[in-house]
Amino acid sequence: MTLLRLHHAAIIAADYAASRDFYTRILGLRILAETHRAARDSWKLDLALPDGSQIELFSFPNPPARPSRPEACGLRHLAFAVTDLDSWVTRLDGLGVTVEPVRVDELTGARFTFFADPDGLPLELYETHA
Repeated sequence: MTLLRLHHAAIIAADYAASRDFYTRILGLRILAETHRAARDSWKLDLALPDGSQIELFSFPNPPARPSRPEACGLRHLAFAVTDLDSWVTRLDGLGVTVEPVRVDELTGARFTFFADPDGLPLELYETHA
């Protein structure tokens, strides 16, 4: 018995429209399905990455804030693999997204940086060569 891959990560947005725009227009994720769940007064947006993994973006009325800084217990961040970190940094900067200075992973030698989604969820771009 073996885990095959990460299927999806779920994110709850405080402002659904802003987060929908961020993940689709800014990050370029493809919409698989968008469902309004009237009984919950909630939206569910299924987004696809090129490798088949997904992000489920949810809205709920008045969700509690998630502590992010200082580091909170639980999921620390989501990391996306990219092949051209500099192009992504330029793109995000041009769209008004604040990006931290690029760093080098002392264990792998790979370059990476962090930025945040509209709710302050830490997101990472991690440069790979395949």
